[in-house]
Amino acid sequence: MLAILSAALAACQPEPTQSAFDDNAQLTQGAMTLADARAGHATKLTRKENDGAAPDKPPAGVYGLVKFNSPVGQLSAYLTPPPNNGGKHPAVVWITGGDHATIGDVWSPQPRDSDQSASQLRKAGIVMMFPSQRGGNDNPGFHEGMFGEVADISAAVDYLLTLDYVDPARIYLGGHSTGGTMALLVAESDMRFRATFAFGPVTDPRGYGPDFTPYNTKDRMEVGLRAPILWLDSLRSPTFVIEGESGGNGDEVQALARENKNRNAHFFIVKGRDHFSVLAPALDVIAKKIAADTGPTSNISLTQAELNAAK
Repeated sequence: MLAILSAALAACQPEPTQSAFDDNAQLTQGAMTLADARAGHATKLTRKENDGAAPDKPPAGVYGLVKFNSPVGQLSAYLTPPPNNGGKHPAVVWITGGDHATIGDVWSPQPRDSDQSASQLRKAGIVMMFPSQRGGNDNPGFHEGMFGEVADISAAVDYLLTLDYVDPARIYLGGHSTGGTMALLVAESDMRFRATFAFGPVTDPRGYGPDFTPYNTKDRMEVGLRAPILWLDSLRSPTFVIEGESGGNGDEVQALARENKNRNAHFFIVKGRDHFSVLAPALDVIAKKIAADTGPTSNISLTQAELNAAK
């Protein structure tokens, strides 16, 4: 798949530029990480868009609406309030699907076969943070099509590390659909996550269409820095990529699995589930795994059988 994508990138006929992808052999050998390649690169947007709408106010006691500092200024996030039982708790940074930069209602009850709220983690007592990103809601900045937003998610981790009720050694990352693709890019760029759970990502976000590509899609550097399939070797902690077998992005997940040579990355296509119904049962399993993951390093593992059996 890397050869196919590299050929596609070459076929874009970019403007002359020093590209991290001029030597694809170097990439396959893992000589360069995504963090290395991103360093110093300033994306050039072909259009500047933002949402402008303030985030919905969450119900008291479920989530608070907080602000955290990012490279473009203060951004909004939903955050679990301090638990009543004290102590330090595991936390998950969760990136929503669709317009992943914008946050909205993640607290109202949803049908189990289409519950995109990650409520299973919250109900298990895990601290949840849903960070918006640049260009989303009424935040500063503009949508960058999964480039600068990566730095915004890392800034959300910085905020979590200041909270006395969060265990700094047990911060996890997750996301669904576009949020799953973002989760992969963030995990490939930021080594602080104990484990990552990416549901239904894609190999290259150009596949989402023009609404998600406010950059020059004929520039190999711009494209390559947003394509998680090129940076699987950069993953440094357990990463679980999950999709349902029916519809969705199953072909994309299989392409990622074929390209992968990193023992930290694990791929699952769950029988009898689709892009949405895979979430709730898998997150039930994951919530229990996180609760039991208390050692000095992560002991989380998943099997195809337990994901297939989850109801």
